[in-house]
Amino acid sequence: MPTATTSPATTPVSNWAPLLLTPRPVLGKRVTLQQVLFVLGGLFCLTPWASPPVALGLGLLLALLVGNPYLPRTRALTARLLQYSVVGLGFGMNAHAAVQAGREGLLFTVASILGTLLLGYVVGQALKLNRRVTHLISCGTAICGGSAIAAVGPVVHASEEEMSVSLGTVFVLNAVALFAFPFIGHALGLTQNQFGLWAAIAIHDTSSVVGAATAYGDQALQVATTVKLARALWIIPVALGTALAFREKNVQVKIPYFILGFVAAMLLNTFVPALRPLSPYLVQLAKIGLTLTLFFIGAGMSAKVIRAVGPRPYVLGITLWMLISSISLYVILHTV
Repeated sequence: MPTATTSPATTPVSNWAPLLLTPRPVLGKRVTLQQVLFVLGGLFCLTPWASPPVALGLGLLLALLVGNPYLPRTRALTARLLQYSVVGLGFGMNAHAAVQAGREGLLFTVASILGTLLLGYVVGQALKLNRRVTHLISCGTAICGGSAIAAVGPVVHASEEEMSVSLGTVFVLNAVALFAFPFIGHALGLTQNQFGLWAAIAIHDTSSVVGAATAYGDQALQVATTVKLARALWIIPVALGTALAFREKNVQVKIPYFILGFVAAMLLNTFVPALRPLSPYLVQLAKIGLTLTLFFIGAGMSAKVIRAVGPRPYVLGITLWMLISSISLYVILHTV
């Protein structure tokens, strides 16, 4: 998931600072209005009225207007909370259906990853963009957004600025996708299976894939989660291939072990009938965790980071995203 390495502004607009940052006594403790608003936003994301797109938008709105008073904590929590939530979603999956979905998505996965990396190299060269930034954005688009960038960045010894630019680009496109994809899917009359497959291929981050699929339907969620997590495993060969292409030695690749937890939960739900009465509650808890994750992701961004990216990385990211989205949608509409 995208977590920029530069520090987004944790304070609000300067004119509001005295009102928001002045501590006041509340229930025997001194807290600021900024802290209260942030906590209320987080609590709202735990209610049935919150959805993944709403949570992301609320977090981003608070980050831009009020600031995030707990930035280090929310950054630390985001990755773990997403992983736990994905594992919990496994209790709502059937292993037999997941295998079928994985088979359908395998060819799309291989073709889209290789095509995106190649196209990214060509477009990056045309834009005269930094080679590392080009490769990071291409990997994020091809595999799983911020997770892929976080894994590949150390392999190419990317600087803090290069990581921030790449993560910022992917974050903005993820936010757009989370809102736009369900709307487009309904407008085109995509089936649950078609939408789940499309979301897994065309949306960068696992969090946004699961969020968009959750908004579309349960079957779409099952297909999207299975295909996306299978896609995430490509971090390993792509990172190793990156080390060869950049002639780096003694690299260490971060393996997404939480995927094994998802598979284990799915197998338990399929082959251990005694656990099935608990499955709906675990899945619901996982969906709430995902909603809160997206709130934290939105709250971790700032206008400063968005502006710092500059136009050329956005051009690369949007070009890759639009091509992959449209080509994969065309193929899915005519083959699935």
